[in-house]
Amino acid sequence: MDIGVFLLALAMVYLLPGPDMILLLHTGARDGCRAALATALGLGLARGCHVALAATGLALLFRTAPWTFDGVRIGGGLYLAWIGLQLLRAPVGLPEATGAVGLSTVSYRRAFSRGLLTNLLNPKALLFCSVLLPQFIHPQNGPLALQFALLGGVLVVVGLGFDSFYAVSGERMGRWLARHRTMQRMQQWGFGGILLGFGVRLALIRDL
Repeated sequence: MDIGVFLLALAMVYLLPGPDMILLLHTGARDGCRAALATALGLGLARGCHVALAATGLALLFRTAPWTFDGVRIGGGLYLAWIGLQLLRAPVGLPEATGAVGLSTVSYRRAFSRGLLTNLLNPKALLFCSVLLPQFIHPQNGPLALQFALLGGVLVVVGLGFDSFYAVSGERMGRWLARHRTMQRMQQWGFGGILLGFGVRLALIRDL
């Protein structure tokens, strides 16, 4: 098992722009780093679930019974589209600019839930785990379940590292946006439109 190649593959995937990255940047910009980190924890838990589901063969079910994949795909696409629409309809202005002080526990839970559902309802994330992990698992290296668990743990931890970077970057972006109201509007509409586009694409395109 070449852990270096495995880490490189993960880095390439986590650096690609996607709904997870956009959600983290927007949450960090609007609600601060702590809320974005709560979102990152939700994403991490979802990835852990995908690793476990891939290990139990759920991805094979998606391939043998395409309607199950389509059901999750459409549900996930609609959820992403709903988040995008919420961003497009939300009042323009960051909490720092509007005078809001801190976030409630409910807000952190909402941020966590958004991260969890955004990734958990994306069946392609599950298929990614089911395709990538077996390539680095070899019977001669020991129990397969242990190898799967270790690689899955690395996948989650590396993902949390990248997500934390995006959370901090989002907060810094928010500080700059607080001084440029026009850019706040562009950022909000841009991120909302991107998430809406991701959702529509996920719901309508069946290609794996």
